[in-house]
Amino acid sequence: MTNFDPRSLPDLIRRPLVTEKATRLLEDNKYTFEVDPRATKPEIKAAIEDLFEVTVVRVNTTKPPRKQRRVGKFIGYRPQYKRAIVTLAPGDSITLFPEV
Repeated sequence: MTNFDPRSLPDLIRRPLVTEKATRLLEDNKYTFEVDPRATKPEIKAAIEDLFEVTVVRVNTTKPPRKQRRVGKFIGYRPQYKRAIVTLAPGDSITLFPEV
């Protein structure tokens, strides 16, 4: 196992993604996060295990295609991001919406 700097790991995970598909995946103990585009699968695994104190079984990543956007006559692109679908060990869970 490669050692990572524990101070830089929390910066890799940007936010949890809440979509219809991500909500369906919660039933299979899979959680979806937006991560830094330069993050690797072992870094994502280490960051999730460190932040939420769970056991990660598998990490799947994807970089969706950039979408073109226009504002008036100016054409640009939405920012590039990376999506990570993290499968947890049976019995582990992450509380995305804590009760207040």
